[in-house]
Amino acid sequence: MKSIVAAITLSLASLSASAQTSTPSTIKVEVNGMVCAFCAQGIEKKLKAMPQAGDVVVNLDKRLVAVEMKPGQTVSHDQIKAAIADSGYDVVKIETVPTSVKDLKAQLK
Repeated sequence: MKSIVAAITLSLASLSASAQTSTPSTIKVEVNGMVCAFCAQGIEKKLKAMPQAGDVVVNLDKRLVAVEMKPGQTVSHDQIKAAIADSGYDVVKIETVPTSVKDLKAQLK
């Protein structure tokens, strides 16, 4: 009986560890109309207000917005498009990528 309990505990610990190290889900968006830091700040604030959103980065030079989802959270592309459109900007392209916002920031430098 003790060996069964130990095996179950080990399996659960393994699942928990793999869930914590899984690749984050990030929505990467190409946006037209962003021209200044105020534009970037407005979009970032709007997206960070979403309960599913974790880290957000806005890059004016690349016309890029990236939103990393909190663990276990998802948001549809339509919700992201609506939030950006409500801020007054046009979404050109949107995709989900298996990388973190931190990694995307490093790639943009």
